[in-house]
Amino acid sequence: MVKVLGIIGGGQLGSLLSSAAKKLNIKTVIFSDDPDAPGKQFADEFIFGNYDDQEKIDLFTNGVDVVTFEFENIPHKTLKIIETKKKVLPKPGINKIVQNRLTEKDFVNKCNIRTTTYVGVKNQKELRSNVNLIPGILKTSTLGYDGKGQYKINDIKELEKLNIDFSKKYILEKAVKLKKEISVIVTRFGHQKYEIYEPIENYHEDQILKNSKIPADISEKITSQSIDQATIIAEELDYIGTLCVEYFIDKNDNLYLNEIAPRVHNSGHLTINSHNISQFENHVRAVCGLEKIKVKKLFNASMINLIGHEISSYRKKNYNDNEFFFDYLKKEIKEKRKMGHLTTIK
Repeated sequence: MVKVLGIIGGGQLGSLLSSAAKKLNIKTVIFSDDPDAPGKQFADEFIFGNYDDQEKIDLFTNGVDVVTFEFENIPHKTLKIIETKKKVLPKPGINKIVQNRLTEKDFVNKCNIRTTTYVGVKNQKELRSNVNLIPGILKTSTLGYDGKGQYKINDIKELEKLNIDFSKKYILEKAVKLKKEISVIVTRFGHQKYEIYEPIENYHEDQILKNSKIPADISEKITSQSIDQATIIAEELDYIGTLCVEYFIDKNDNLYLNEIAPRVHNSGHLTINSHNISQFENHVRAVCGLEKIKVKKLFNASMINLIGHEISSYRKKNYNDNEFFFDYLKKEIKEKRKMGHLTTIK
């Protein structure tokens, strides 16, 4: 029986996982390379250290029963070291696929699931030889989130102005004539054992998630297709825990898988208040081998992300009974940094 859950990463996702574990009487130990990580205020124990610090890895591993993580860009070597002593869920091999946008999209296509057209780009010559994918988005193949390491290219002429550091590898993705974006959050407990949340409709500003809502304003066909594809991905990966699959829908109602997030996800924050069991609690239940309980939606809901200095005014507000304010308690307010969120149930 799992009594202590180890979480790598101490941001808001690690914080919310710790809060969910507490409800289930499971202690949490967070291991983070940020000494000021907000997770230290939510976990039972906090370990600060670099992710390649063997002494800190041992301290962390020896103090927990099972390990999970709040973000996918943890060094694969670190996860493999931990896995020699304790179970790591989801499995580290999944991160190796998803950490790289090229291998991720290749994997998705092998599952016979459509993505936008893409190509790997190593230099300026390769970029110019793929002008058929413009308008498009040039992204670093690894790392990068919330718009970091991404360049939107609307026209071939813009290539002249781009100052790209080609010491990194990139992927060029053809832009979709976007109608809307959705995500599907699935918790897989084992072979064909799932709890699935209905598709969530998302709106981004500056490539950062700004609003999410349920129900999504989409067709039954898209609903069914997006859920089916998310479960195919989870099954192919032999995934344990909560997984998010993000999609584009184009003007002709075609569905394109955009990204896989092998973890709890920002768009699913509203499940804390809209459902009987949140994405965070379900993740803890799955990785700790606890009972699978049927997910039920209790309310429709919408969520707004509070970015940068927006948090200041929200900290002073009074809220109605159907409004739920979450302050991530981050030490420093930065531009484009997610500082909290507000969920409204309906």
